[in-house]
Amino acid sequence: MLDFSKYGDASRALKFFEEISKIPHGSGNTDKIAEYLMSFATSRGLYARRDGANNVIIKKGATEGLEGRPTVILQGHTDMVEAKKSDKTKDMTTEGLDLYIDGDLLRADGTTLGGDDGVAVAYALALLDSTDIPHPAIEAIFTSDEEIGLLGAVALDTHDIEGRVMINIDSDEEGIFTVGCAGGVRVDLNVPMRVKKTVKKATKISVSGLKGGHSGVEIHKKRENAIRILGEVLAALSEKGSICLGYIEGGNADNAIPRSAEAAVSGYTPEAALLEEIASKYRVREPDIKIEANELTEEVTLFSEEDSARLVSLICAEPSGVIAFSEDIAGLVETSLNLGIIKSSDTGTELAFSIRSSKGVKKEELLTRVTKIAEEHGATHSCHGAYPAWEYRPESHLCEVMCGVYEECYGKSATVVTIHAGLECGIFCDKLDGLDCVSIGPDNYDIHTTEERLSLPSFARVWEFIKKVLKSI
Repeated sequence: MLDFSKYGDASRALKFFEEISKIPHGSGNTDKIAEYLMSFATSRGLYARRDGANNVIIKKGATEGLEGRPTVILQGHTDMVEAKKSDKTKDMTTEGLDLYIDGDLLRADGTTLGGDDGVAVAYALALLDSTDIPHPAIEAIFTSDEEIGLLGAVALDTHDIEGRVMINIDSDEEGIFTVGCAGGVRVDLNVPMRVKKTVKKATKISVSGLKGGHSGVEIHKKRENAIRILGEVLAALSEKGSICLGYIEGGNADNAIPRSAEAAVSGYTPEAALLEEIASKYRVREPDIKIEANELTEEVTLFSEEDSARLVSLICAEPSGVIAFSEDIAGLVETSLNLGIIKSSDTGTELAFSIRSSKGVKKEELLTRVTKIAEEHGATHSCHGAYPAWEYRPESHLCEVMCGVYEECYGKSATVVTIHAGLECGIFCDKLDGLDCVSIGPDNYDIHTTEERLSLPSFARVWEFIKKVLKSI
């Protein structure tokens, strides 16, 4: 057990964070954490409901004196993006995280931390568990599979949700109140590829050392995409002569900017000077980039030259990164595209993209562009996990209350923003008429990467803030 005692009352929430970190809960693997939440509620005599998508709702009545206040929804998601360093042997599908305290930061050894969105789960559980914190009636909504298309929120039946005031705890910067976000959709491409032969000698081309990051939060920072750079390397090799690809893989989530990617290649061995030339183009923004070529000793099954060329052309032809900035809000990304995953199999290669836009028509235009390029390269496509934009609500009583409490607590004004990252609030606004919601969270850095770290002092301050807000609504 870690010692969180220096963070005062917030230690009760941090202990829950540590507890859920022992449970594997990557996207698509949320059975165990859903079971944990149901057991938590049952042991405390609280109403709880779990659905087939592993969403869990837990309700708790108001404390004495606050029975007449509006019911408050506390909302966050249970899944996390799983990423680990290349030398980390942990199986994140079956093993928990190895947390440690680094000064005033909480980290996980060699893996993502899951602060996105373990902080929401921890805060909510601590409030539901408490007997001494004043609060109105609470409906805690724990959604599943947010990171792979907000699937849990889309599937959730809200017939038993009474609250129309919602605090979403899925933001990662203290003092920033989010009141609107972009909509999005995931696009999966499949490139059919024919196997040509098996060879005993091939070359592994790898791109690594990139910063990565969240494709909504950090897409404007011009962080490079390892899959795209790998495509550029392969295209350069193709200009030297025909190549055949074996396996190709990179990235781990459509909404995470890939930090690494690799492919097996036969037909042309790249020169070190060529790899350095390409790497040097990106070194200002990506100082730790590595592009390497190493001989493979095991047998490699190769795809045909024609199909290999088609795949490389597709990777290079699809747009990437920021497509357009907002004309209404300075510095805000309007539309973007992230190629987050590439993975080959015996029959072809799958690519997963995340499209985001604060304007529905621009999202559809980019979707059409991506699928048209795919079709031109003989790929099939499918879409899922579409979610609406969360439109800014200029008159928000909840935001007004929270801003007042923030100024009282911090002695300064909070910053109210709309963002490019996708949040579940838009889905809930569609499902719950008249919903008033704000998204907040403590400082959490480099989410979706192995460098993720949570500020413990910030976590503690936001905990105290949430408690005061609940008394003030």
